[in-house]
Amino acid sequence: MHLSVAIECVKQKKNLVTASYVSAEMQELDASAKEAGIILLNECGLDPGIDHMSAMQIIDEIKSSGGEITCFKSFTGGLVAPESNDNPWGYKFSWNPRNVILAGQGTARFIENGKYKYIPYSRLYTEIETINVEGSGAYDGYANRDSLSYRHYYGLETIPTMLRGTLRQKGYCKAWNVFVKLGLTDDSFTVEGSSKMTFAQFVEAFVPKSVKGNSLVERVADFMGSSVNDESIKLVEWTGILSNDAIGLPDSTPAQILQSLLEKKWKLRPEDKDMIVMQHIFEYELKGKKVHHTSSLVVKGDNSVFTAMAKTVGLPVAIAAKHILNKQINLKGVHIPVDRSVYEPVLKELEDYGVSFIEKIN
Repeated sequence: MHLSVAIECVKQKKNLVTASYVSAEMQELDASAKEAGIILLNECGLDPGIDHMSAMQIIDEIKSSGGEITCFKSFTGGLVAPESNDNPWGYKFSWNPRNVILAGQGTARFIENGKYKYIPYSRLYTEIETINVEGSGAYDGYANRDSLSYRHYYGLETIPTMLRGTLRQKGYCKAWNVFVKLGLTDDSFTVEGSSKMTFAQFVEAFVPKSVKGNSLVERVADFMGSSVNDESIKLVEWTGILSNDAIGLPDSTPAQILQSLLEKKWKLRPEDKDMIVMQHIFEYELKGKKVHHTSSLVVKGDNSVFTAMAKTVGLPVAIAAKHILNKQINLKGVHIPVDRSVYEPVLKELEDYGVSFIEKIN
């Protein structure tokens, strides 16, 4: 409904702030928003949002000091805090479960050493890198959506390497890849008679005849070219997707069936705390020296209602809205929060809520 709301905002000459990505249709409202004298500020949540603002602050500082940025990578993960982590996946839902199930579909695009790189969905969860966040640990990082378009927004049109990605606990990606390879994240068709099927029957329907093994777990392992003792297979088995429990959902897509199961297994308990982890990695040349700069953010929630996800998505929107109302942000048209007039006051106030970055420069 964002576009419908935005169109109405233009008609009524009312400002709009959202935490969602700028669509092509939203961008087309730029001229009419300027004519109406309003701002349509998008991507002002966590990721996208805080990532833009915190990265842009550093980019502007590097440029003002005469530095030339050669590499920029940015990773964010909505995870579960260590003290609430009681499952082998190291994950619980703190945002829309459907989006977690469908994450990564499409082709990830980025630039590496001056060359465009593309990772199709079928390979996304196998091409990962380890991201070490000081004081928090090591995570799996995989490429997220289209990193190329942000070169323009960040003023890094000629940068040789730029990638935006998602963080998960170590081992998560390899296990999730089992669901992807089997086709269990497909949302394009419905499984007939799913209400009368067990999860085991559901998975069996996706396993090729050519695989070997007496039990379903053995056949799934063989299909993935691994053993039943592989950690990824153990994680898949833990979800109950190979069990004889009834699905109980009528004519649902594979993705909906998987989601219904994981919503029970990955649910935050009332006292559970979630955790946001973000890290920017910059490499740049300054006065003849090569500099490696990391900027890291770790935020924990209070419980399953007052989550870190709610805080980091909601507060930037609220702070930006307040500054627009107070005439302290005066941009017009369609924007994301990469302008100094937006990111400086928002980041400054976020620190009052415990949302602050730790910098490390070598």
